[in-house]
Amino acid sequence: MIRIGILNLQGDASEHFQISKKALENLKVEYQLLNVRTAEDASQCNGIIISGGESTVIGKLMVENRIKDIILQNKIPIFGTCAGMVLLAKETDYEQPLLELMDMKVKRNAFGRQKDSFEQEIDILGGKYTGVFIRAPAIEKVGEDVQIISKIDDIIIGVKQGKNMALAFHPELTEDTRLHEYFIKEVL
Repeated sequence: MIRIGILNLQGDASEHFQISKKALENLKVEYQLLNVRTAEDASQCNGIIISGGESTVIGKLMVENRIKDIILQNKIPIFGTCAGMVLLAKETDYEQPLLELMDMKVKRNAFGRQKDSFEQEIDILGGKYTGVFIRAPAIEKVGEDVQIISKIDDIIIGVKQGKNMALAFHPELTEDTRLHEYFIKEVL
């Protein structure tokens, strides 16, 4: 049985929970979906999804609740979207707690403020996908072990390193389960 956790400290966790459930059912695997709020919750997971929200708050709560320690000790694969992308980075343009699991520098709110939100069709992992960008970050630079999986023009919006994946946009706000399925297959 695979156990996928949805970090539920702040942000749009319920949307990730619903689309992850659909993705797991599509993959026809025995699964358990967990709301991750504590280190104990995190320790039960084979993979964790970190959603959008306020990355500074999420980062501080991950440290306070020892979730960061468990993720790092157990080498739990992470799928980070929006704020989750920021938290996966080794470096950002703002001083805050980070997981530092991916060799990249992320710029927070790279596409502007809330009013500048947009949807755009993007190419990712060999297919077309609707990207929903809300106060989205972007990646300014990556290390040599980081695979770029999506860009808008020359702006990096999706990467993968090992079993970790980071996206600048919100796949949980669509009905398309492909990106969640991709992450789950990496964890299997």
